[in-house]
Amino acid sequence: MSETTDAADAADAASAEASSQGLLGRYRDALLGVFGTPQRVLVRGSGATVVDADGGEYLDLLAGIAVNALGHAHPRVTAAIGEQVATLGHISNLFTSPSQVALAETLLRLSASPEGSKVFFTNSGTESNEAAFKLARRHGGAARPRIIALDDSFHGRTMGALAMTGKPAQREPFEPMPAGVEHVPAGDVEALRAAVDETVAAVVVEPIQGEAGVRAMPEGYLAAVRAITREAGALMIVDEVQTGVGRTGAWFASAGVDPDAVTLAKGLGGGFPIGALITRGEEVSALLAAGQHGTTFGGNPPATAAALATIAGIEEEGLLAHVRAVGETLAAALAAVDGVAEVRGAGLLLGVELQPDAQRAPAAGLAPAVVAAALEAGFIINATGPTTLRLAPPLNIAEEQVLRFVEALPALLAAAKEN
Repeated sequence: MSETTDAADAADAASAEASSQGLLGRYRDALLGVFGTPQRVLVRGSGATVVDADGGEYLDLLAGIAVNALGHAHPRVTAAIGEQVATLGHISNLFTSPSQVALAETLLRLSASPEGSKVFFTNSGTESNEAAFKLARRHGGAARPRIIALDDSFHGRTMGALAMTGKPAQREPFEPMPAGVEHVPAGDVEALRAAVDETVAAVVVEPIQGEAGVRAMPEGYLAAVRAITREAGALMIVDEVQTGVGRTGAWFASAGVDPDAVTLAKGLGGGFPIGALITRGEEVSALLAAGQHGTTFGGNPPATAAALATIAGIEEEGLLAHVRAVGETLAAALAAVDGVAEVRGAGLLLGVELQPDAQRAPAAGLAPAVVAAALEAGFIINATGPTTLRLAPPLNIAEEQVLRFVEALPALLAAAKEN
């Protein structure tokens, strides 16, 4: 065999290994299977578009599950990360950095937090909620051993965050859970009132339950939570991991409610891992003393630089108003599609409830089949249940781009029903 043939064979083998099929095979051999088989191997992105290893292009209407606030490879964010890494990377929390201090100040400003409020940085939403769990324990002590969370909620997969998550199927494989967490029906003021007394350390609530199908709390519910917890002396902790940082068209979906603590992550870093716990007011901020909580990587210079760049981009590009306008247009257009029963959510966090498919078993549901059809047609969305699609595109996505999906949806529904 000639050297030319050998080289060609080697090139073909390398190409096969780098193809989607080759990489997915290597994935199955090397990675723990907790995510199942990935749908595609993505290699690059720009704005709201991503490209897979075989050259296929997709309109990303999920944004890494509400993470890529400014889309993929936004020049402001990539420049900030690159410049920071080239200057100073990891330093540990034995030290601080200008970007860490500036980001904490920025979050306190955006959350309109009162004097004495503080910020603790993490690497994810789960870690932010784990810190909130410990905050509640410090507030409660032996006298207040109970934490109240809501049915169908999702707060993360580490043990404290999982204990607060209101999905039995996710908790049961890992029981026994940390003790003291109880769940009440979401949005039911009277059920909450009956559960909360002087033995409760905290109530934890999402303004919109994203993993439960993008279900917003009823009008006035968050205010009722605030009143009930204040009367009982319990903390009100708001999980804004998915709803915060402009996702609903406001910096915080709980704005004006005055919670005791807020958790953030997802969109905060524009794609770079970072989360935060905001403790509001001097009394709550004094609960976790030196040495009682910590993190090796949380609040590192590149992550905080990425978050500052993301927030600056949202502010300077006027994206809060853009999110409200495009979100309203998208919701109205989706609601008009034959086969859509309901559109829920706010801004660019929307749940699309599909009408039941009489030919399909209820447990199977139509939504996963629509997700598969959409991917084949070049759209990335996901299903949060058998009949619910979730859309959470980049905050700067163009109206024309989201309407392209709406125009394609009838054909996607038809294709899904055939499979």
